[in-house]
Amino acid sequence: MASVLVVEDDQFVRSALIRHLTDASHTVRSVGTALEALREVAHFRFDVVILDLGLPDLDGSEALKMLRGITDVPVIIATARDDETEIVRLLNDGADDYLTKPFSVEHLSARMAAVLRRSGAGGGADAPVSRALRVGGLAIDPLRRQAELDGAPLDLTRREFDLLAFLAGRPGVVVPRKELLAEVWQQSYGDDQTIDVHLSWLRRKLGETAAKPRYLHTLRGVGVKLEPPL
Repeated sequence: MASVLVVEDDQFVRSALIRHLTDASHTVRSVGTALEALREVAHFRFDVVILDLGLPDLDGSEALKMLRGITDVPVIIATARDDETEIVRLLNDGADDYLTKPFSVEHLSARMAAVLRRSGAGGGADAPVSRALRVGGLAIDPLRRQAELDGAPLDLTRREFDLLAFLAGRPGVVVPRKELLAEVWQQSYGDDQTIDVHLSWLRRKLGETAAKPRYLHTLRGVGVKLEPPL
């Protein structure tokens, strides 16, 4: 099971989350402020953080940026805010997923399971060995979660790596956006803007643009494919 940090200032919500996660055999620590959360991740190893945005000392979006400065632990945002622009910004700032309050414990469990699968948390010695994927000058190692371009390491966020690895496993194949949402984001529905934001950041790190693509090619109204430069 996973080691979980709950960052939530509402005592009622916090207690409910702790009870549910503990009943599911997870190890849980909890705090009510952003500064406490930063201290926790600096001293303990967690598999996932559930982060509320409405914290008393610091807005959760700022806390997310600070967390990303010291750890790459998967972060699920729990928020009552449903503004699409802000959600996209949070994903762009390093959130791995988000839940809009109120949400059911079943929904939380499903999102946690998806994030933990992508991060590889809980994998043991019997976990399958994955082979490096190569597309042109790109080399992606799914097991070690490392990627290189022409021999130089790529500094990718967790979601950027997942997106690149998924496309690299299907070189030259146009992958529909609906399939990307289902396989990379583990969502049956969503907004294309979420994909566009991550593609934009990934292109920047690959040294290309949408107007002058090298590896990532978008077919309007169809999907996205990754193939080596000509």
